Amino acid sequence: MMKTLLVRGMLAGLIAGVLAFGFAYAFGEPSVNAAIGLESGDGHAHSHSHDASAPAPAAEEEELVPRDIQSTLGLLTGVLVYGVAIGGLLSLAFAFAQGRLGALRPRVTALLLTAGAFAVVFLVPFLKYPANPPAVGQPGTIGSRTELYFGFVAVSLLVGIFATVFGRKLADRVGAWNGFLLAAAGYLVVIGVVAWLMPSVDEVPATFPASTLWSFRTASVGTQVTLWLALGLAFGAFAEKALNRRATVAA
Repeated sequence: MMKTLLVRGMLAGLIAGVLAFGFAYAFGEPSVNAAIGLESGDGHAHSHSHDASAPAPAAEEEELVPRDIQSTLGLLTGVLVYGVAIGGLLSLAFAFAQGRLGALRPRVTALLLTAGAFAVVFLVPFLKYPANPPAVGQPGTIGSRTELYFGFVAVSLLVGIFATVFGRKLADRVGAWNGFLLAAAGYLVVIGVVAWLMPSVDEVPATFPASTLWSFRTASVGTQVTLWLALGLAFGAFAEKALNRRATVAA
């Protein structure tokens, strides 16, 4: 059954990745193109997509991977790999959690796990270190900014795991709902202190168009919401079908 769930989790991640790619390409790439245009010194790029027939700037001529490949095959590959990996991890978490969160249907358990993982892995770190498009941030701080972001993701994930274990133990004493509220409050307090202690990063130039920044960040959130929601729905359906089939065979 573990192998069955793992395969279904990865398949759900593949489906979610395709949908997330479609969202990212439709809503995220225009703001990326606009930011690249600003970085290249094209003052009209914030309102128009790059014209493939126009002469490419010198910076684009030196790119190892053409921009049209980055925005299609490159984006698709990255999102699919991410989706499959997250789907596999979700299936492992589901195998551990199913039956331990009360008498919940498998698809409900899957959705709860997905919602919690979305908040812990993406939403909370995003609130501390929101995504920035090209032309935002100093080249010399890329390494430190990356380390801060993934460090915060790791801390958020660890605190979330401890809060889940703590809440499960509390549920036996104070009830499932009260245990959940206490665990969530504990997570928010701890991660709030961590966020306050960790350095902030604000390298958005004063001249950068606010509309482009807003479009990019909302598209980033929308892409993640699409991926995680599709993943939870697809895997929940797959897992419930597999578990019901096993129960029928066992009967």
